[in-house]
Amino acid sequence: MQEEKLLSKVRRIEIKTRGLSRHLFSGAYHSVFKGRGMSFSEVREYHLGDDIRHIDWNVTARSSQPYVKIFEEERELSIVLMIDISRSTWFGSTTQSKAEWIAEIASVLAFSASQNHDKVGLVLFSDRIHLYIPPRKGRQNILRLIREILVERQDAGETDLQQGLEFVRGALKKRSVCFVLSDFHVPLPEGMLRQMALRHDLICMQILDPLEEQIPDAGLIPIRDAERNVYRLFDSTDPDLRHAHSERVKKNNQLLKSVMLRAGAEFIALDVRNSYIKVLLNFFKSRKR
Repeated sequence: MQEEKLLSKVRRIEIKTRGLSRHLFSGAYHSVFKGRGMSFSEVREYHLGDDIRHIDWNVTARSSQPYVKIFEEERELSIVLMIDISRSTWFGSTTQSKAEWIAEIASVLAFSASQNHDKVGLVLFSDRIHLYIPPRKGRQNILRLIREILVERQDAGETDLQQGLEFVRGALKKRSVCFVLSDFHVPLPEGMLRQMALRHDLICMQILDPLEEQIPDAGLIPIRDAERNVYRLFDSTDPDLRHAHSERVKKNNQLLKSVMLRAGAEFIALDVRNSYIKVLLNFFKSRKR
């Protein structure tokens, strides 16, 4: 039954995100993430306005009329989805947990990459590396990635971003596009982030739940730190406590963004109350500019 429910979730996510990727993101993705360079494709007759630097002199000499070389972008890229599966991602006060939102967003990115003939790989991490799937092509590969992201692993611990980044740096032999999807409830290893951003195209996406940012007035609330398994009571009737909590979260998020920018990594904050589609499209547009 668990397997049937899991496959049903995978199919539902595929139906929703594959269409989004095809109609909204494939063009934006293609224009933002460039290939490794240009490769020779063919020659054609010279037309007024063509760059004379591209004239193929060998063909021109044989045919007695000018021909130019046509180049096309070497499109194939390797995309790696680094997914935080620590226990804190299991939390959710909306229609889905953070883990399910992460799976959906990762699916959009994976299908966008696939439609541009790029390879997609996966790293699942918490306080250890749970799974590594090297970048591959194809729909079946993406469906497997989605399924693996959705599986709740009972041995998941606290988030260790340093270990996750170190593993990816060692595993990837060529420059890749690395998306890190996490709630980032963890001290940031700025040095390792900087090393990764120098070697790869590093994009960090923070997925937060609204209750993590603002606690409503609901009396005494039992709160559990899922990663450390610590319980305490929070008096949400106290406006000073609620305000202090909101300010602490806001300060942490500002610190997170500044560390990412200093390290040379892209940073996107995604609030599940709002459409991640709009946020991603705005990111693609701003990056293209």
